[in-house]
Amino acid sequence: MDQGIRIEGLSKRYGEGDTAVEALKEVNMSIAPGEVVGLVGPSGSGKTTLLKCLGAVIEPTRGRMTLGGEVIYDSDAGGWKTRDLRALRRDRIGFIFQAPYLIPFLDVTDNVALLPMLAGRANGASRARALELLQALDVAHRARAQPSELSGGEQQRVSIARALANQPPVILADEPTAPLDSERALAVVRILNQMASQYQTAIIVVTHDEKIIPTFKRIYHIRDGKTVEEAGEGRDIS
Repeated sequence: MDQGIRIEGLSKRYGEGDTAVEALKEVNMSIAPGEVVGLVGPSGSGKTTLLKCLGAVIEPTRGRMTLGGEVIYDSDAGGWKTRDLRALRRDRIGFIFQAPYLIPFLDVTDNVALLPMLAGRANGASRARALELLQALDVAHRARAQPSELSGGEQQRVSIARALANQPPVILADEPTAPLDSERALAVVRILNQMASQYQTAIIVVTHDEKIIPTFKRIYHIRDGKTVEEAGEGRDIS
């Protein structure tokens, strides 16, 4: 797999000597473009550490990470392959969180257009991209609204649009449905699948949410820093 997400032998150790803790132990994962995969595990299993490594927030101890066909980290070749990790996160990785974290003093369009603008894209092109995504997510009618005027479901759709704004090959979603009821949670998963397919984005969803786990076709279970892959139910929610 040349695109999507590939993790090979990824390990993360905190501390040294007798007090060292192996948070990740030789993790191997792959998510293809257009695929939505679940990452499931109890608290303390290593989910957050893995997500932070993938998101270039913390540095692994060993291993190799490839995002969108580009090696971003290789412990055998000097570690991070770019010095500008902020640009890597901005341009190559989309983030969706449990809370939308929209900027309260920007309207919906500018919330989505901000990342392309920061990446150097012209304001007009950035806003056009934002409107395209808002249309795809069925919230274009809220384009000029303030975040405080949106429902919870609308806010989450806008946060998904923002994650897609720079056309990243990878989106990391951290408990995106936790605060939502069953209907809205399944609607978010449906949207993620549609967006993954439409934009050929690899999406990994970290979740405890029993409402959405049956929808994944593939699931990685993580426990004590190790992952095990299994086939999911792939329940149809179309």
